Amino acid sequence: EVQRLSQDVLRSLFPSWLPSSFGVMFAKPFPEFSAKMNAYATLVAGTWLMGECEINDCQIDGSGEEKLGKQQGLLVKRCRFLEESKCASVCVNACKIPTQKFFNEDMKLPLTMTPDYETGECQFSFGLTPTSLDEFDAKNIPCLAQCPSGGALRRNHAAVPSNSKSEKCSLMDNSI
Repeated sequence: EVQRLSQDVLRSLFPSWLPSSFGVMFAKPFPEFSAKMNAYATLVAGTWLMGECEINDCQIDGSGEEKLGKQQGLLVKRCRFLEESKCASVCVNACKIPTQKFFNEDMKLPLTMTPDYETGECQFSFGLTPTSLDEFDAKNIPCLAQCPSGGALRRNHAAVPSNSKSEKCSLMDNSI
């Protein structure tokens, strides 16, 4: 539910016709231009929410080899969203997955977001399609040491027994 609501918020920021038309007008015919344009647009429009950002080169989809996209990435140097929530589940379910789905499904522009829970950085790689392994890893991040509940809220989460000692927060479950 959180993922759907977050994706709906992203959709509401654009004219209703734009996300569905973007793939046809820009992403498919001009993938490199589209990736760069979105990296810059995210820099300009998202710095107030995420914190200081910089455009960088990033890994993009290629023919099996590691391919770099020049100025197709955005590095959030210290994500305010993650820093304030102090929760990997909030990062994954309210930001990473819905934002990736918005760009990949609605805008037809590949995007992989890679948060670094140690440094608070997040790498946006426009032009890189997320893999199922990336998503599995993201959903299986253990609770962060600085999580405000210290994992104590697990007993209140659906489908987690109150005596659960699980390292994985149940909020990471895609069905929540």
